[in-house]
Amino acid sequence: MRIAARMTLPALLLVGFSLAATAAKDDEKKVDLQVGDVAPVFEASDDQGMVWKSASHVGQKYIVLYFYPGDFTPGCMKQAESFRDNMNKLSDAGAEVIGVSGDSAATHALFKEAQKLNFTLLADEKGSLAKRFGVPVGDGGVVKTKDANGMPLTIKREATLALWTFIIGIDGKILYKNTKGNPVEDSKQVAAFIKKLAKD
Repeated sequence: MRIAARMTLPALLLVGFSLAATAAKDDEKKVDLQVGDVAPVFEASDDQGMVWKSASHVGQKYIVLYFYPGDFTPGCMKQAESFRDNMNKLSDAGAEVIGVSGDSAATHALFKEAQKLNFTLLADEKGSLAKRFGVPVGDGGVVKTKDANGMPLTIKREATLALWTFIIGIDGKILYKNTKGNPVEDSKQVAAFIKKLAKD
């Protein structure tokens, strides 16, 4: 108490901010969803600028929720194309695919058009949704690419998400979690897992 009494107000405020920052980091570290856990209920803007609510979809189909670093990056383009090409199998198995990155809804619309994607993309510009699932969030970046018409395009994002994939069951629980996904193999692994579920 005597030491605290001798501290100046700025010093006390600095200690307070430091403790708050440490507590915030600790809170983020505590998110560690495992298979069997109930998935967070969430909502986010989709590639059409509309609000996509998980509560309106969970319980209807298996929800394949895959987080990826960013639109128009080589690996993410391959991953998106793979999900696109496997969509018939996934849909027939009762699954709905949702991609999530730190890009804006407007950028998602461009990416979806360029790659001819047949599933929904959600904007997680601050990485807040990713953090609720325990997905690591890094700094943003800039990508120079071309749109569907071949015109030069510069994409900027504030947050870069790790490549993680989840499957949410009809009961709202996590059925599958892959933190080391391969962009090309991800959709195939997901399809195989859901096919096995149907047999069981």
